[in-house]
Amino acid sequence: MKLNNKIIFHFLGLLLLFNGGFMLLSALISLIYQDGVTLKILLAGIVTIIAGGIVMFRTKDHKKEMNKREGYIVVTFGWIIMTLSGTLPYIFTNTIPEFTNAFFETMSGYTTTGASILNDIEAVPNGVLFWRSTTHWIGGMGIIVLAIAILPLLGIGGMQLFAAEAPGPNADKLHPRITDTAKRLWLIYFGYTVAETLLLKLAGMTFFDAINHAMCTLSTGGFSTKNASIAHWNHQPIIQYIIIVFMFLAGTNFVLSYFAFKGKIQKVIKDEEFKLYFIFVSIFTVIAALIIYFKADPSISSVAHPMVWGEGESAFRHALFQVLAIITTTGFVSADYTLWSPFLVVFFFGLMFLGGSAGSTSGGVKVVRHLIMIKNGFMEFKRSLHPNAIIPVRYNTKAVTGDIVFNVLAFFILYMLSFIVGALVFSMFGINFESSVGLAASSLGNVGPALGDFGPVNNYAALPAMGKWWSAFLMLIGRLELFTVLILLTPFFWRNR
Repeated sequence: MKLNNKIIFHFLGLLLLFNGGFMLLSALISLIYQDGVTLKILLAGIVTIIAGGIVMFRTKDHKKEMNKREGYIVVTFGWIIMTLSGTLPYIFTNTIPEFTNAFFETMSGYTTTGASILNDIEAVPNGVLFWRSTTHWIGGMGIIVLAIAILPLLGIGGMQLFAAEAPGPNADKLHPRITDTAKRLWLIYFGYTVAETLLLKLAGMTFFDAINHAMCTLSTGGFSTKNASIAHWNHQPIIQYIIIVFMFLAGTNFVLSYFAFKGKIQKVIKDEEFKLYFIFVSIFTVIAALIIYFKADPSISSVAHPMVWGEGESAFRHALFQVLAIITTTGFVSADYTLWSPFLVVFFFGLMFLGGSAGSTSGGVKVVRHLIMIKNGFMEFKRSLHPNAIIPVRYNTKAVTGDIVFNVLAFFILYMLSFIVGALVFSMFGINFESSVGLAASSLGNVGPALGDFGPVNNYAALPAMGKWWSAFLMLIGRLELFTVLILLTPFFWRNR
């Protein structure tokens, strides 16, 4: 079957229009703050909109049908097209003149990774900073749509395990409900962003800082308007607690937020993934807090302001903040956790492989996949004792089909192989072992801060040009659930059948 090229390009043109519209909004912010780059951002938006309009006009007579192959192409190339056009505000304003760096920063934005090459963020014009945060917010919205609509349709692992109200993997069931579901979840996403903006403003942030950090929290992105990230406000704990709450919400399945707003609290409480997510955060926070309180060197300062190491509240707050920042792959920094203790360095490295909930804006493997693998492992013990018994893996009281279990296991194996290959390639560029494994885990999991030379107080500016392209590739495959991108690299995908 030949590809329906026109519908592919039509969707890509639509994405360009969408991207250009947000650039115009960034130009408005630039005008309000009189930062001197309004016309340049405006030009970037106009160029993007014209390009999108031309593509849509040339493909307006496309067939309305889209099969799986075209779906894979639209998802992957959609992210790439958004990234390519998203570099224009950086390049036109001369904020990031080199294309490699601009592409890296933009891919990091759309994939909500939060890794940056900017050495002095506070010197960047407000309009460009707003665009930078907007790439996170768009990426977060896009992931919600992928999670509830496109990935289940394509059969991408784990996403079929959504709560019952979410669309299933059957295309016939998806079509009549997808628009309604997407609107509801977008409304929750937007509402959370507004709520966090107002709370951060009341807590002492400027409105500009508040809206940027709200967009970057709900998308689990991690870009900040300050060089020290959230450590800039270490003397204002209330700001960190507000961000903690919204990081937790952003790492939760957005369908559960919908249930909560509908008053179906029992559905939230009984959801197995949510319970395990909450347990993970609680246990890991207690472990980190105890080590910080009893073992951390009191002479070590945080990124911007010294922590009061003798106080339990400070240890708890920084532990909870960093545990959530890593698990949800938000990547905000309240302190340099690599200086706390060798154990915590390895501990946080391990958390990079956890990820938030399916149906959230988090990256990583996702809690539900770990849950299915753990349950399947225990079932294998039972099957060894009772080889003739039919013992299914159950999730939320329902039996999980073998196809989904195999898909989850395949995903995890492919994820770990991608991590190993990723680290090996980074080492080929002369990067040391600690930094290579940190870069691979952080890029693939869309975390942001890594280890070694690219830890929480450093950025990615020192990464070689080829390393930045490789990191951007890992960000893309990690964000789009591996199979979506990697299947395009197989020869049989492109054969006309």
